[in-house]
Amino acid sequence: MPPSPAQPADSLLQHRAFVAFWFARIASSFGFQMLSVAVGWQIYAITGRAFDLGLIGLVQFVPSVVLALPAGHVADQFERRRIVLIGQIVEWVAIALLAAMSLAHGIHEIGILLLVFVLGVAKAFEFPALQSMLPSLVPANILSRAMAVNSSAGQAAMIMGPALGGFLYVAGPGVVYSVAAVLYLVSIVLLMRLRYTRPVIRREPATLKTVFAGVHFIRRRPDVLGVISLDLFAVLLGGATALLPVFAKDILHTGPWGLGLLRAAPAVGALLMSLWLARNNLQKHVGPIMFAAVAGFGVATLVFAVSTTLWLSLIALFALGAFDMVSMVIRGALVQLDTPDDMRGRVSAVNAIFINTSNQLGEFESGMLAAWMGAVNATVLGGVGTLIVVGLWMAMFPSLRRRQRLQMEPAESAEPASDSL
Repeated sequence: MPPSPAQPADSLLQHRAFVAFWFARIASSFGFQMLSVAVGWQIYAITGRAFDLGLIGLVQFVPSVVLALPAGHVADQFERRRIVLIGQIVEWVAIALLAAMSLAHGIHEIGILLLVFVLGVAKAFEFPALQSMLPSLVPANILSRAMAVNSSAGQAAMIMGPALGGFLYVAGPGVVYSVAAVLYLVSIVLLMRLRYTRPVIRREPATLKTVFAGVHFIRRRPDVLGVISLDLFAVLLGGATALLPVFAKDILHTGPWGLGLLRAAPAVGALLMSLWLARNNLQKHVGPIMFAAVAGFGVATLVFAVSTTLWLSLIALFALGAFDMVSMVIRGALVQLDTPDDMRGRVSAVNAIFINTSNQLGEFESGMLAAWMGAVNATVLGGVGTLIVVGLWMAMFPSLRRRQRLQMEPAESAEPASDSL
């Protein structure tokens, strides 16, 4: 019997495990965004030093890079849902301690940074396991839609989480931490009830060969290498958002309210695009669409760079976020579908290193260039550089340029057994 129109065969709502996963993602993402606002405000209120705000990012960045490869190995060797659960339970304990010490007025800068470091360690192990779970929750033909819906949770949290955290901070940081802890508890309960099955795997000892297997795998898969490296260099060069305070004050001549709009615009564009992608499968021409989206990202960066009016800058940033969401969904789905299940944790870990490094170095690169040649010239250079990278990658990775579908046909995806380490 064919599926009824009210219940299409490819409806994400039919997959209860994915629905539980998505709600858990919403809860933990909102909790983390609220937490991030409170930590920054609280540390600056205690010390009054801008340098300490940089330390918050550092204590999260270091474990995300140092522990990424071991975390990927763990995600491939053990039950992934359990790894995510343990990670979130550790994060919940750290947040609960922040709440308790803040409410008792017994917290100091070192204590906050130590607990944020614990959060960073837990998230380093949680991320590859969480990313690797998603392909097992939905059929491959709707994975791109599932990834778009999953991304919408993160984008919604990025837009509304900081505002909610700032509003609650009026009652004190302890209140923000308490609400974040409750949200994490909701996520934990949902994950505990989630049904997740994975084929039995053969355990491998942790050696240099197995830990670095994700690196070797990516090097042998041109499409995966092309996708991940394209993300690295495009983000590295297109870091216009790091210079938003300079553009808001010196070029657009707006105040904090204008800066808030500029910061929200890319996330709004990404959120709306993710909702569209959640209802529309990317069935063909995925390679050309991905390259076009990254090129659109570069053009939007150029428009923002030369804009002298707030409304045009907002449109450019909105488009920038929308284009980035298209390429991100295609890149993410392509990497997951081209990677066998027993390698997804390690490949996701390598991808996480690229993402975290490009984000951090992209902001640093933008800041250095802006100090040397001015914010406008630095942003123009970044937009042009992104377009050059697109052209080079289309020439260097012809199979990716010609890629039609996210899921390769069996004849295309066949690889020697020795490639899987």
